[in-house]
Amino acid sequence: MSELKINTFKHKINYLEPEPEILEQAAKIIKRGGLVAFPTETVYGLGADALNAQAVKKIYEAKGRPSNNPLILHINNLAQAEKLVYLDDRAELLMREFWPGPITFVLKAKDIIPLETRGGLDTAALRMPDNKIAAKLIEFADTPIAAPSANTSGRPSPTDFEAVNHDMDGRIDMILYSNNLNKNIGIESTVIDISEAQPLLLRAGGTAKELIDKVLMKNFNLKLAQPDEQSKRRSPGTRYRHYAPIIPVKICYFKDNNFINLQDNNEWGFIGLHEPDKNFNFKKILIFSSLEDYARELFKSFRDLEAENLQGIIAELPEDESGVGLGLRDRILRAAGAL
Repeated sequence: MSELKINTFKHKINYLEPEPEILEQAAKIIKRGGLVAFPTETVYGLGADALNAQAVKKIYEAKGRPSNNPLILHINNLAQAEKLVYLDDRAELLMREFWPGPITFVLKAKDIIPLETRGGLDTAALRMPDNKIAAKLIEFADTPIAAPSANTSGRPSPTDFEAVNHDMDGRIDMILYSNNLNKNIGIESTVIDISEAQPLLLRAGGTAKELIDKVLMKNFNLKLAQPDEQSKRRSPGTRYRHYAPIIPVKICYFKDNNFINLQDNNEWGFIGLHEPDKNFNFKKILIFSSLEDYARELFKSFRDLEAENLQGIIAELPEDESGVGLGLRDRILRAAGAL
């Protein structure tokens, strides 16, 4: 990854009523091929004009991301989707049911989308974020915005300004941030592939699998299936180690209180839903009251704990796969290098 030196402008923006003058500045950067980090309801995204191949290349360079890892195109209306991918009745129904929201649909791409944005594939991934700042930025830019998470590749995704600034200051043109993001989901969108007859769950995330299955069963008598290795390529976050802090992450299960026989556990941190056994003297313990809170704080917790100069992190793997549970499990397993 080359050393970029860019003067990064930073603007705090109102979450409920984004200031038009700030959005206009950001949109001008997007239009001229620059990069803007912005909040969504999941994590912060690193945005560029999805239809500008040279701008998209800057995303890969800024993140140090492999260029065969496809990007998600963010849009703010269904008319945009029709220009970008081939839709059928199934796709339109699912989009109307779940958009805007934390779900991404993979479909056969039209030629208007550069191969750079698609990671060289014949499919493209589309999402409509449920966030006013993101939606307005897309509107002002008047183009779909390609936006992976605004972190260096492989690192925990950013859920606050500090994390974005740490990874992207001097590498991108602008950071838009808001401090009113308490209801963020904290993990990325669910990605489903509906480019073929059998819909596939490529990546668990912010939209519960059971809700998608319910709509698919009611309308098409189908449920999401698991992808093979070739199909996984159509989604980001499935082929490389992701979401990992610089210190090791190891997994434990509450049911057996197995902490992998740590001898110097006083130099380790713990995160999870249950208090660890008192025989373990962890240096830092973070306990969350619900799956939703755990997911919301996971990436920030990884970054906070690595800053404590710990030897590593023990992360409780939740048994509950409902709601955000499946996506939360996925992020913990990938951070630990177990997927």
